[in-house]
Amino acid sequence: MTDVLFTNVAVFDGSGSPLFPGEVLIRGNRIAAVAVGDERLPHEGADVIDGAGKTLMPGLVEAHGHLTWPSSVERVVNSMKPLPIEEHMLVTAHNARIVLDHGFTSVYSAGALGEKIEPALRDSIDAGYLPGPRLRASALEKGAEGVMGVPAGHDPTHDRDIPGLRDYIRRMKHQGCDTIKFLMSSDEGFAPGGAQLLMYSEEEAQAIGEAARENDIWLACHAQASEAVKRALRAGFRMIFHCTYADEEALDLFESRKHDTFMAPAPGLLYARCHEAEEFGIGRAEAEHMGAVSGLELMQTVVPAMKKRGIRVLPGGDYGFPYNPHGRNARDLGIFVDLFGYSPIEALVAATRHGGELMGMDVGEIRAGKLADLLLVEGDPTRDVSILESKNNLVAIMKDGRFHKRAVLRH
Repeated sequence: MTDVLFTNVAVFDGSGSPLFPGEVLIRGNRIAAVAVGDERLPHEGADVIDGAGKTLMPGLVEAHGHLTWPSSVERVVNSMKPLPIEEHMLVTAHNARIVLDHGFTSVYSAGALGEKIEPALRDSIDAGYLPGPRLRASALEKGAEGVMGVPAGHDPTHDRDIPGLRDYIRRMKHQGCDTIKFLMSSDEGFAPGGAQLLMYSEEEAQAIGEAARENDIWLACHAQASEAVKRALRAGFRMIFHCTYADEEALDLFESRKHDTFMAPAPGLLYARCHEAEEFGIGRAEAEHMGAVSGLELMQTVVPAMKKRGIRVLPGGDYGFPYNPHGRNARDLGIFVDLFGYSPIEALVAATRHGGELMGMDVGEIRAGKLADLLLVEGDPTRDVSILESKNNLVAIMKDGRFHKRAVLRH
């Protein structure tokens, strides 16, 4: 494979430092060297890309991915029911390509509409047969009886006892899942007052955590109620979604586990329900009934409090609904800036370096030795993150040292 050299670029390296002029050399699937300022890297024999002052940055990480949720900016599906499996596999692969088209080179799954779809998709992507992001694959959302989009009967009552839970974790590991998502609480969108409905006891949560450690598999969860957040933290969950009603005790516990645990509030879905879903029958009254209005308001208190405590809060907005389709994922960065008080650079760090830490992979930074997942961007996202919302501003997309997209560039 020929070396690739990006020259005449403004580098955002994911560390949180300001842009700097420089060069970046790619050898194989990794970053071989980074030059700063007037320093020059060897050009001989390399495919030289003159960035003409554009921004070179790490690929983005979607921290709350639902690739099996069917709707995208290219195809809206007005149903959240599972499709026939043949069609569902194709739609999921389509969504994976669309997410990559929009600059997300990695996705951490928040659950799937099928137990085997995501591991199969991940393996096909990794083998180079399908275009798509790096994927930490999951299965059906455990505990999701009666939830929109989850087939009835997938979670029989006997599976809810501790032996059944331990067996489920073993089976998901055997099927190739990287992570398992549990619903530790319900949600206002499922039923009024649902956010305070706890789905697992402390004893069950502890058993889940023990089984996951024994089987070397990660845990993620939907947790709205404060007690659900605390149970997940005590059980050793890696990713906790939403945390809408987290109280001071929950925040204190989260801060004590901040080096091992991540949070993704998933504001994109609530924002869409509040502002963009009228043509799908969700106006202001419906958004209030579903808890979207109050949920978004609560997030504006909880997320800044977590940020102040040094908790890693990541973008990822529950994309894949008809009114919140795949392809709009970068909008979360703007929400972090406009509603949660992040600077553009802080939002970018959350979506790159912290995302790489969540994935447990050498991604999210432009540094020698890291995997070459890169975006060449028209404009300066460290000043205006909204430019990442248009795929037309992504001049080049590189994943694993290979170009997924490469516009005509001067050499």
